[in-house]
Amino acid sequence: MARKSRKNIAVLDAPKQPTMKVWQAALYIRLSVEFNGKRGDSLETQRQIMEAYIALCPDIEIVGLYTDNGTTGRTFEREAFQRMLGDIEAGKINCIVVKDLSRLGRNTIDTGYYIEKYFPLHGVRFIAVNDQFDSENGENSGNHLIVPLKNMINEAYAADISKKVRAQQNQAMKDGKFVGGRPPYGYRKDSDNCHRLLVNEDTAPIVRQIFQWIADGVALNEVVKRLNEGGVMSPGYYHASCGLFSYDNKLAGSGKWQTWTVGKILVDEVYTGDMVQGKHTNIGHKQVATKPEDWIIVRGTHEPIISRELFEKVQAIRKAAAEKYSRNGKNPYSPNILRGRVFCGCCGKSLHRQKGYKHYIYRCISNDRQGKSSCVGGVHCMPESDLFNMILMIIRQKAEVVMGEALRLKQCDGKIAAQKAQVGQEIADLGQQTQKNKALLAGLYESFVKGILTKAEYLEMQEDYNRKISGAVERVQQLQTRQAELERQVAQYTSMADKLAAVDKDTALSALLVNQLIGRVTVNSPDDVSIDFAFESGFERVMEVLGNE
Repeated sequence: MARKSRKNIAVLDAPKQPTMKVWQAALYIRLSVEFNGKRGDSLETQRQIMEAYIALCPDIEIVGLYTDNGTTGRTFEREAFQRMLGDIEAGKINCIVVKDLSRLGRNTIDTGYYIEKYFPLHGVRFIAVNDQFDSENGENSGNHLIVPLKNMINEAYAADISKKVRAQQNQAMKDGKFVGGRPPYGYRKDSDNCHRLLVNEDTAPIVRQIFQWIADGVALNEVVKRLNEGGVMSPGYYHASCGLFSYDNKLAGSGKWQTWTVGKILVDEVYTGDMVQGKHTNIGHKQVATKPEDWIIVRGTHEPIISRELFEKVQAIRKAAAEKYSRNGKNPYSPNILRGRVFCGCCGKSLHRQKGYKHYIYRCISNDRQGKSSCVGGVHCMPESDLFNMILMIIRQKAEVVMGEALRLKQCDGKIAAQKAQVGQEIADLGQQTQKNKALLAGLYESFVKGILTKAEYLEMQEDYNRKISGAVERVQQLQTRQAELERQVAQYTSMADKLAAVDKDTALSALLVNQLIGRVTVNSPDDVSIDFAFESGFERVMEVLGNE
């Protein structure tokens, strides 16, 4: 009997065999800052509940685990949650699973936005296990009516817990108990009572020395310089060395003493044995300073490091210095529009802006703060007006180049349109191939049942067709993303060229201009300034077009 051909075997008019969609799921776990120790809320328990549920769902595959530990549900500015959103938009996951709705969030408006708008818009299936909510399950569609109510209950619960925690903390502060996470530099927490401060013999001598230097007439800059030259570990690094946070945490700082660090110590009454708390409060999830009359002060709660007489003497010295500086100021205040953008070309540190007799100046203060030879060729002094003029000159030079490239880009409109048409045709061809492969795939099972294909051949051909379909889908996504990115970059580059074209000889440097154009200014000398422009990266597709001309 002649062997039947097995190439492209399909019965196109046969009923298509449904293929099960497999969801790429992320487990999201959140442990609140108000965690009360109940086992049902622990990180491990949340994970176990979700894994047990998914074990019964053959259409769900776990591809990621995202955990926010010690984070309130009233805000969505959470590290792991934001990283998860990025993976959603990158197409890595299309299903979110949580233990219950409260783990997603306790903010009614924002939680509702993600469930009702964001997830559906991005094709994301959302499951809250204990609330028996599944956005893909039509049988429990009635739960959609319950979700907003549960979100409001969760938000009210969070607000109530937060209110109780704040009330408890306020009472503890009024009782003279320390409620901070980190003890003030110079003190440590009592191992038997975390609300009690004890003198830290490792750091208390540093605090005494700082106050004594100021009392002896040593300038603040000189105090900072002595600490850095002496190799004294900064407060941030000291706390990191004690394991209170990691060295890469922003609270650790650079490892060097700064004037603001010393200044913060000099005004803190905690070193006189008094507990001063409540200097900040949270408003709208942001920490803001409170008025001094609202501070909670309890006298004599712990052992002082310095005497009150020394503390008052230092305050008087600093007040007199501030008044003298104010009287000597010859120039009105102006905002620092280059803040955080001007650096020394030798040591790489930020240049310090300060008032001179007639104008503001920029200079490198590494040698003053960190000791001699910290910067061997730093900028000693550069008037702000000279720096502004140099920056504007470089911007005008850059404008000529960018405007020329923008003109060339305009001349490439036909080429870009032809490329777009080519991409559209390739996507259409891929669509036709995909439909053909889907039809062939649908007929494989019948060929297997009829004995035309062996099981091994059936599985091999099924895998081959699935691979071709997946490859076509991935290619279409790549083409669409690339084309959209090119169009976005062309529009942005043209807009940037228009902004640069507006910078003429009469244009003054402004905060708006700096924010739009400048990423970093490096000053090697008063005559040698370079600029890293904010728009120099992120135009890869535009540069490809110009490079092919």
